[in-house]
Amino acid sequence: MRRAAVQAFRTTFQYTARGLGRRPFTTSLPTTAARRLLSSTSTAACRTLKNHSNATGIPPPLLENINNNNNSLPLPPPLQSSMYYRRASVVLASALVGYGAWYSYNGTDVNNVPVKRGYSTTTITDTSTADTSLPTRNVLVISADQLHTGTIVGDGPISKTTSEDGTRVIEMLNPEQATEKLRKLEESYLVNRGQGVVRYDLVQLPSNDPIEDDHTEKIIEMQPATSEKGGNDWMFWGVFDGHSGWTTSAKLRQTLVSFVARELNQTYQESNNDLSGPGVEAAIRKGFLKLDDEIVNQSVQKVMRANNKTMAAELLAPALSGSCALLSFYDSRSKLLRVACTGDSRAVLGRRTESGKWTATPLSVDQTGSNVDEASRLRREHPNEPYVVRNGRVLGGLEPSRAFGDASYKWTREISEKLRKHFFARSVSPALKTPPYVTAEPVITTTRIEPERGDFVVMATDGLWEMLTNEEVIGLVGKWIDAQQQKVGKQSGLFDSVWSRTFGGGGSSKDGPGGLPVEVSKVEEVEGQKTPFRGVRQWGGNDGFVVEDANVATHLVRNALGGKNREQVSALLTLPAPFSRRYRDDLTVQVIFFGEGEGEGRGEVVVNREASKGVKGEGARAKL
Repeated sequence: MRRAAVQAFRTTFQYTARGLGRRPFTTSLPTTAARRLLSSTSTAACRTLKNHSNATGIPPPLLENINNNNNSLPLPPPLQSSMYYRRASVVLASALVGYGAWYSYNGTDVNNVPVKRGYSTTTITDTSTADTSLPTRNVLVISADQLHTGTIVGDGPISKTTSEDGTRVIEMLNPEQATEKLRKLEESYLVNRGQGVVRYDLVQLPSNDPIEDDHTEKIIEMQPATSEKGGNDWMFWGVFDGHSGWTTSAKLRQTLVSFVARELNQTYQESNNDLSGPGVEAAIRKGFLKLDDEIVNQSVQKVMRANNKTMAAELLAPALSGSCALLSFYDSRSKLLRVACTGDSRAVLGRRTESGKWTATPLSVDQTGSNVDEASRLRREHPNEPYVVRNGRVLGGLEPSRAFGDASYKWTREISEKLRKHFFARSVSPALKTPPYVTAEPVITTTRIEPERGDFVVMATDGLWEMLTNEEVIGLVGKWIDAQQQKVGKQSGLFDSVWSRTFGGGGSSKDGPGGLPVEVSKVEEVEGQKTPFRGVRQWGGNDGFVVEDANVATHLVRNALGGKNREQVSALLTLPAPFSRRYRDDLTVQVIFFGEGEGEGRGEVVVNREASKGVKGEGARAKL
C-alpha cells in the first residue's frame, strides 16, 4: 500500500539533463559482482569498445574509464522522457555488458524520504572470442536503488551472495517460466444458470511474501417466494487489498459476504422480496460496519476478558493490520449491480457502443487522503487538527482514508497504551487526538446491467491502476474479446454459442488510444483519482499490447507488466520480495462477463480448465 510519485525517463549517453536536480547521478557495477562477472575483460576488449564508440554513442570520458580498467561505469543523469524504451549495444568480452536504455523514477520510501531508483538493460557479446558452445543466460543485477538486466555466457553457477553494498545477481526467468508464474494463481468459471452472468475470471500475482491481497466469489441461490416467481441468484465478487500484513484481508475473505448477505436477507424479507429500493445500500453499509466493529472493538473486549496472550495474538491480528475492500453485489432479478468501495481498489464497467468500441465507466472512487472530498470530510470531522491529512495521508501515515482494521487510527490513546502494556499494539501517533480517523463505511454505487449487450466489469486492487488507465483496461478486455470471438467462431459448444451471441460483432476498425477498441471518456475525473505512475510502462506506439492468455485477468496483468516487451515482463516477474515492491504491488484482478445464458435458473457453474492453471485437482468447484 506504499505509494510514490513516479516519473518515467528515457536516457542516452550524454552529460546533460532536463527537469532533474543537479545532484550527481552515478551508477556502477557492484565491485564484488563486477570482478566476478567481468573477470575475462581485457585491455584489448576495452580497445574494441573504444573503436565502437561512434556506433554506440558512448562519450569519451566513459571510454577513458573503461580503458583504465575501472570496474565502475558512471552514467550521466537520465533525460526526462515519456514511455519509450531504448537500447544501446556495446561489444565487451564474454560477460555482462555495457549499459543502455535506462529509465529512472523518483519515489519515496516508507518515511516519505525521496529515493532514486532505476532499471537498465544490458547486453554483452564478443563474437571473436566467445565460446559459442556455452549457454547464454539472462541475469538481473539488483542493487539498493537500481535494477539492471544483462547476459552472461557459461554454464557455471550464478552467485546469489549479497555483496557489501547489498547487490544481488540472480538468473532471470525465461518467457516460458515467466508465463508459468503469471498463470500460477489464475481461475476461470463458466456460469450456465440463465441469471445474467456467463463467466468470471480472476488472477493474483504476489509482490509481498506472503501476498497481502485476497478475494472472494460467491453465488447464493434464492428460493422462489411464490409459485409464480422463479428463483434468482445473488452473486458476490470481492477483492481485498491488505496492508501491514495479510490477516485483515483474509478475515474479509472469510466473513464479509456473510455479514452483508444477512443484512440483505432481512431487507429482502421486509420489502416483499424486492431489492430495487434504497434499503439495499443501507443493508450493505450495515454489514460492512458490523464486521469492522467486530474486528476492531469486540476483539478488544474479548481479549481484556480472557487476559490471554495467545488469544490476543489471534484476535488482534486483523485489527492491527488493515485492508481495503471492494465488493460487488448483483441481483439477477432486478439486474442491478451494487459496488461498495472502502479504500482505493476500483471497479470499472465496460459497455459496447453502437460504433463497436467500448466505453469505460468507473463504478467506484478511490478513497485516499489525496481525494479532495475525503480530505474535506476528515477536516470537517476533526476540526482544529491541521495534520489530520498530510501529504495525502491520514495523520501523514495511512494513504487510504477508509479501511477495515487499522485500529491504531481508530482506538483511543488509552486503549492502545493499555494493549501495549499487557499484550501488544502499534505505537500511537503523536498527532492522534480525536479517533477514529479511518472508517470502514463504504461508498456505494448502483448500476443497471444490460446482459444482452455483453456488459463486463473489471475489479482490481490498486496495483493494476498504478500501471494502466481505465480506458486501457477496458480496451484490453475488448481486444481480448475480439481475439476470443475469432476462436469461438470455429467451435459449436453450448457456452461458445452463448458467448458468440453475446459478444459477437467485433470491434470497430478505427481503434482508440493505444490501438485499443475503446473510446476516451468525456467524463471529468474526480480530483484525487489515481492515474498510472509506475515507470515500467516503457512501450511506445500502438503495438505494445499483446493477447496471449486464455484468462482475461491474466491478460490484463501481463500487459500491465510490459505486454510485448517479454524481457521486461520476465524481469519484473523474476524480482524477489521485498525488492519487487519497489516496482509493482500485489495484484488481484477479477473480470465478470454478463450475458443471457441458456440455463433454467439452476444450471452449473463449472471450472474453465483452459483458463484456470491455478485450479488444482478434480474436486475444485466454483463457489455456490
